[in-house]
Amino acid sequence: VKYRHVLKDGTISGGPMWYISQGLKNKWLAGFFAFSGALSAFGIGNMAQSNSVALVLVKSWRIHEIVTGLTLAILTSLVIVGGIKRIGRITEFLVPIMSLLYIGAALLILLFNISKIDDVFSLIITHAFSPIAASGGFAGAAISQAIRYGIIRGVFSNEAGLGSTPIAHAAAQTDSPFNQGLVSMSGIFFDTIIICSMTAFVILIFPEAWTSGENSSSLTSLAFNCGIPSIGKHIVTLSLVTFAFSTIIGWSYYGEKCIQYLCGFSAAAPYRLVYCLFVAIGAISEVNLVWDLSDILNASMALPNLIALLFLSGSIFSEVNTTNRR
Repeated sequence: VKYRHVLKDGTISGGPMWYISQGLKNKWLAGFFAFSGALSAFGIGNMAQSNSVALVLVKSWRIHEIVTGLTLAILTSLVIVGGIKRIGRITEFLVPIMSLLYIGAALLILLFNISKIDDVFSLIITHAFSPIAASGGFAGAAISQAIRYGIIRGVFSNEAGLGSTPIAHAAAQTDSPFNQGLVSMSGIFFDTIIICSMTAFVILIFPEAWTSGENSSSLTSLAFNCGIPSIGKHIVTLSLVTFAFSTIIGWSYYGEKCIQYLCGFSAAAPYRLVYCLFVAIGAISEVNLVWDLSDILNASMALPNLIALLFLSGSIFSEVNTTNRR
């Protein structure tokens, strides 16, 4: 919000590329972030999402991956042509409804299995500090693996420090960087501390789920179906499709702003076309390849942003103090 920029068409552009170039006065690092962000959108915000949707739709509704990919690509193209306002209208309608449905189902399962909660806590605490052996379809995990995957999946979940959501928050109708920062922080709490923790608890309550050999979205679907037979998998499917689709169209905006910073306003249209194509490609790709690629791209995006946050910390404290004195 503090360093955002008004483009020639009247739209607002902001995010790390602008607070790095304007705040740090380092255009090389800003360009590196924009390049990484434009590429990263194809991983975390695009292929990983369509891949997860394709996996769960095959398991739950027997819909072929190609059909899922093409449908998502077409729907994405219809939405992103309308820009940030249409993206905002779609997500503010879809996400709250499906969030309530998903949280409600998870709470119901946890309440029906409340006697097992102690065992789940014990499992988490015990194996946070000691290796767990392979069991059933579960490959086992050493401490280093737990830490590694905990960090990269945490970043995947809330994008904290990645530099993506500041691009969206820069377009907010506010003149207060402080207030918008508080709004941004609340999102991390809800999606990771609440929704992801509830998901983990549901999975760990049912050993038949987490030792099944399933992974990604199909594991969550199996666990919910153990808790609410015949219905649970459909709740996860509907919720995941909604969450993933809103993420796909949101990240299209992030990537578009990054490519505009690098190549100018005219680069947006071809970027959207390629972005929609990769939605379809992600749905039919091998799951491990998609996630590994996304992790690498996330790291390249986070590095310049974390450097900027470190060196701009004085500006952050100054803004907070100025707001508190008003």
